[in-house]
Amino acid sequence: MIIDAHRHYWDPSRLQYDWLAHAPAALQRPFLPADMNATQDACILVQAAPDERETLFLFDLARQTKGVLGVVGWVDMEAADATQRIAALVEQGQGLLCGIRPMVQDIPDTEWLARPSLDRAFDCVRDHGLVFDALVDNRHLRALSQRLTRHPGLITVVDHGAKPNIARRAFAEWAGAIARVAQVPDVVCKLSGLLTLTDAQGDTTAIEPYAAHIFESFGGQRVMWGSDWPVLTTHATYEQWKACAQALTRRFAPRHEAAVFGATARAIYSLNGRTTASARTA
Repeated sequence: MIIDAHRHYWDPSRLQYDWLAHAPAALQRPFLPADMNATQDACILVQAAPDERETLFLFDLARQTKGVLGVVGWVDMEAADATQRIAALVEQGQGLLCGIRPMVQDIPDTEWLARPSLDRAFDCVRDHGLVFDALVDNRHLRALSQRLTRHPGLITVVDHGAKPNIARRAFAEWAGAIARVAQVPDVVCKLSGLLTLTDAQGDTTAIEPYAAHIFESFGGQRVMWGSDWPVLTTHATYEQWKACAQALTRRFAPRHEAAVFGATARAIYSLNGRTTASARTA
């Protein structure tokens, strides 16, 4: 079974998604499970709003939707009661919560991740067996490295290859920084979100050196595929990106297709033995 390790569902009529105001108009509408009927791939839902109510919304969708294996949610990690909030989401998720994702890329302070005031919240994420999804780009990789040294055993997933500036062909600084992050053994990288970082629709050749470096840095066992749907739809269809990612994996990490397209996500997000949420509640 293929697992899409990074899928979004959102409904701007229910919650506020500030970043959508600056996104292409085609994304400024609801995207819900009915829009994904064409694929039978299992998935992990990932938050898209800094609002704990959205995490509860994703729990509800997961319980109603075939193929959803887990949810990466959001919690206010700066709150005085952050550890209690995390514990409450774990309880409310009833096994669905598999990770926490602060929206680091949208926080003005590029050193936010290194703040000591966040130590207790990150310890709590680790102690609950949750994954830290790192929504970062090159500006944050130094602070990310500092954060990881404080929490041995914190499983971390770098979203979208840390969002290299592919449109401007900026490679060297990102390549060095992501390679250093990859030296931490508990860090995994998502092969996701790269096409939408190009300046042309479907420019698969532009992403090749970046994908090659991700595989070289992390190895085929520490990379997982994600669609980043529906953001992806501004540049390609779901099936087009999946086929592209499969070709990149065969080229740069031969014999690791099973890991990239399912096994690594199952292991990292502790999905082994899970049925889909809808099957569990039926």
